[in-house]
Amino acid sequence: SARNILRCAYAELVVTDLEKSRNFYVDVLGLHVSYEDENQIYLRSFEEFIHHNLVLTKGPVAALKAMAFRVRSNEDVDKAEAYYKELGCRTERRREGFVKGIGDAVRVEDPLGFPYEFFFETTHVERLHMRYDLYSAGELVRLDHFNQVTPDVPRGRKYLEDLGFRVTEDIQDDKGTTYAAGMHRRGTVHDTALTGGNGPRLHHVAFSTH
Repeated sequence: SARNILRCAYAELVVTDLEKSRNFYVDVLGLHVSYEDENQIYLRSFEEFIHHNLVLTKGPVAALKAMAFRVRSNEDVDKAEAYYKELGCRTERRREGFVKGIGDAVRVEDPLGFPYEFFFETTHVERLHMRYDLYSAGELVRLDHFNQVTPDVPRGRKYLEDLGFRVTEDIQDDKGTTYAAGMHRRGTVHDTALTGGNGPRLHHVAFSTH
């Protein structure tokens, strides 16, 4: 099983204009740069202690490259890889990680068609919560959740429950059919949520403010 998921950790998005994306996420939203070069920007929220919460990667077509979850240990990366192989899903393991600041990781195409990543090893960085000189109005303090659009929410809910997520809230009709569900690992409102619709598609990546 792959049940020892701690939390949602970061998303990697492919963007067609890195400069405009930097302007939005850094200058408008106020995320903080951990590292950047001509092809990628690594961003983190105010209270984060791992290397990043968002990676912007330059590419020809805007896309979601990965939704990443941190697990409890390297052994749990092994378990996640085995779990998805048993399901018949496409998996790729990189001991050096797929992005900067992340170590041994596995990326999979999950049963719903979403690109998930599971990792434990990460570079720790300075938490900025005492850097009041960097604090801005509406400061984004932590990554809160992902929201995934899928045509079969009941199937997605069952799969995520098997993965170890618990339902915090859902939307059902009079017959009990689920149209949306919030799923969590940390004890917060949710780490990811399922919304009914044409998919697989990423609906949004959400950050918390104070």
